[in-house]
Amino acid sequence: MNNTVIRPLRFTADVEAMRTFLETLGLRSRIESERGGWVDMLAGRGMVALHDAASSSTGGLPGQTRLSFEADDLGELKDRLEQVGFVDATVFDEAYGRVLSVSGPEGVVIWVDERNDDLYGYKLHTTRPDERWSVTPYLTGADEAPWRRFLDALRVPRAARFGPAGGEFDVRLDLVTTEDLDDVHARVGGSRTEDRLEIVDPDGQLVVVHG
Repeated sequence: MNNTVIRPLRFTADVEAMRTFLETLGLRSRIESERGGWVDMLAGRGMVALHDAASSSTGGLPGQTRLSFEADDLGELKDRLEQVGFVDATVFDEAYGRVLSVSGPEGVVIWVDERNDDLYGYKLHTTRPDERWSVTPYLTGADEAPWRRFLDALRVPRAARFGPAGGEFDVRLDLVTTEDLDDVHARVGGSRTEDRLEIVDPDGQLVVVHG
């Protein structure tokens, strides 16, 4: 089976500061560029990728988060997306590997990287992720029903949370944990309520941890 994982992409002014922040929460680094400027991080379920905003070729701004994914087999995923109506799915080669581009609901362009075993120019970390943590980005400006259909096609049906549908599409970095929120609060601070922890990350963006 083709394994697809949700992987929000954060453009950041300080990759190392964001990495330290996410590691303090419970994520673990998996692959980083030997030249710096890129690292992806594992949770028990889902991932977060960090990209230096200053070197972005797509205009990513510090603090901006985009919705993206990683998959085992882009050819199989392309066929599956086309079968349910996402007919512009296109696979092409980049310097770092193969990428699928597809127009998701409401015309939002989504990128899916193919999982790549070629680590030339990258360093692999073997630390196991904390299984208590999940990546569940919060989508606003998104009509939930078609987005649920899209996530079902990717086979990541419960990988996102949804906010108000009106306005421009936006992505916030949210996490879910079964770790005691009091313990998380003691590590990272933030504003604690009964079932969530609100934290301002090094990019000045709100990150919400749900218990």
